[in-house]
Amino acid sequence: MRINLLTLLLFLGITANYSCKNNTNMSDNNPLLQSFNTPHQTAPFDKIKEEHFLPAFQKAMEEGRADIEAIINNPEQPTFENTIEALEKSGEKLNRISNIFFNLNAAETNDKIQSIAREVSPMLSEYSNDIWLSDKLFEKVKAVYEKQHNADALNEEQHKLLEDTYKSFTRKGALLSGDKKEKYREISAELSKLALQFGENVLA
Repeated sequence: MRINLLTLLLFLGITANYSCKNNTNMSDNNPLLQSFNTPHQTAPFDKIKEEHFLPAFQKAMEEGRADIEAIINNPEQPTFENTIEALEKSGEKLNRISNIFFNLNAAETNDKIQSIAREVSPMLSEYSNDIWLSDKLFEKVKAVYEKQHNADALNEEQHKLLEDTYKSFTRKGALLSGDKKEKYREISAELSKLALQFGENVLA
């Protein structure tokens, strides 16, 4: 059966539009992606369902990557505020979702949650490595560190954050050469998988 090209394009356009609206509705209705209007902003576990986690992770990682790109592409000179502080604030939603999910996985897991964990863990490992192994991002962090780690302009908390951020990059592969960075990616991904498997064995 031959399909008219115009009809096909119209169908694809309608399908894409529906899919986009459906994804938007998923985000709007996902409690993990909304502000927690609860005492002390605790997680609303009565509203969170297992099917909320994967799309929440995907959306939060998308937003986190956008935060990192904004830091990297900032045309201004790297400063504590536009680099270190911005990096600390990036991915806040992803951190919140991860804390909820993996604590739930450790305390009250089931086959579905463990299946999500196996799918999400390599995604999180790749997301983390993309940050720690980014040459452009580390250049900015290093520039701020070399300029300000002994500066009087920073208070004690800022000094601590700057020091911890720089050390985190160096300890997670930022100083490695290209081929060694790829080896680090492989090893960290495998460790993430094995750590999750070990946890499942202990729970079992």
